[in-house]
Amino acid sequence: MLRKIFDLFIFSSLYIALCAVLMVWQTSWLLLGAPSSGRLIGFVFFSTICSYNFHWYLTPYSVNPSRRALWTQRHKVLHFILYLVGFVGSAVYFFYLLSHIVALCFGVFVTFLYSAPKLPHPIFRRLRDIAVGKTIFLAFVWMYVTTVLPLIVAGTSWQAGHFLFSLGRFFLIYAICILFDYRDREDDKKDGIRSLITLLNEKGIHRLFVTSLSLFGLTTIALAFFHYPAFYILLLLIPGILLAFLYGRAKKDFSDYLYYFVLDGLMMFSGLLMLVFRI
Repeated sequence: MLRKIFDLFIFSSLYIALCAVLMVWQTSWLLLGAPSSGRLIGFVFFSTICSYNFHWYLTPYSVNPSRRALWTQRHKVLHFILYLVGFVGSAVYFFYLLSHIVALCFGVFVTFLYSAPKLPHPIFRRLRDIAVGKTIFLAFVWMYVTTVLPLIVAGTSWQAGHFLFSLGRFFLIYAICILFDYRDREDDKKDGIRSLITLLNEKGIHRLFVTSLSLFGLTTIALAFFHYPAFYILLLLIPGILLAFLYGRAKKDFSDYLYYFVLDGLMMFSGLLMLVFRI
């Protein structure tokens, strides 16, 4: 029973939605020193539920059936219901944030484009042929929604520290996405989706991962030049350090719990640490 509840928590995308919310909180608290906008929190939570359940509802049978893939096939109706709940919830909060309609619509558009190639229409299927940078695209979407959007909604002027934090978050997420693409490369080949990971050999993938993680470390450490506390910089670095240690195992162990709980959780882990130490 506990495992079924845990599967529901992870595979229904409730967990990843909470990760997104915590990342938004971290952005507001660390960069602005102010509470997150409750309306933005609501929008990000429901839009994450909407987009992820939409994505999984459209996901066909996997070449390498995993616990998540089998759960998805058995719960297509639940995915569709959660997609509708997320759509309605995000639409409600969208209208509370109409003064930022351009920034919100851009976020909605780029989020939709990631799942669009799965739609059964020739126009969207053509996107598979040009989706070489889909991993970069996904990392950008996460960075934009959880970092850029909170700053836009807060109406703050951009500073060098904001750019460095945004870049650091992008490169951390991109390094995580590389592992997801590595695991899913057979499914991508089956679906005709091209990506850097399906094109590169093992050595190229390793170099790409190391480069992304190194850039994450450099941009994060550079925050020290803009008077960010050393303790919080250390907390920001911890997920990258853990990811480096998990790299070898993640390329061999494709466990859904390792990927959808541990690796996804690394995106918000520094935020969780900051929340705990703040309390």
